[in-house]
Amino acid sequence: MGKRAIEIANLNVKELLQQLNEALAEEWLAYYQYWVGARVMEGPMRSEVEPELLAHATEELAHAELVADRIIQLGGTPLLNPQQWPSFSKCVYEEPTDPYIEAILEQNLNGERCAIERYQKLASFTEGKDHSTHQMAVTILNDELEHEHDIEDWINDIERMKEDLRKLHL
Repeated sequence: MGKRAIEIANLNVKELLQQLNEALAEEWLAYYQYWVGARVMEGPMRSEVEPELLAHATEELAHAELVADRIIQLGGTPLLNPQQWPSFSKCVYEEPTDPYIEAILEQNLNGERCAIERYQKLASFTEGKDHSTHQMAVTILNDELEHEHDIEDWINDIERMKEDLRKLHL
């Protein structure tokens, strides 16, 4: 961050860099959770949901790029070792040991809800103090809210399909 930008930022840049590196770790873990989950997923609607999960993975990777760029702009260093991701991340990476589509979607839903909290916190922390980071946080927050909505819709669709099948078998 330039000297003048730091002067007018009116926030603790060290704390902001910590939050951004936490977000960076979370984005990488979210990317992998989406990507690997899409690959191993089994069950109804898999062919419809898999490409969407892969699209979400790509968006999480784009978020990681935005966050890393912002860390560098602020004079910080993005996490350099993937082994640091779990210790920095406040969001839990859930290994997809159950490949059933509903389990995969629930894991991704948990991750999205954690990401929503992360970017809400970042947006609040930077509001009126660091406009660039605030704008980035709000942009990513909107993506995460859309992801949550998508996943909830898929879960609801699967539940409705199961209800319809139960009715047919009665």
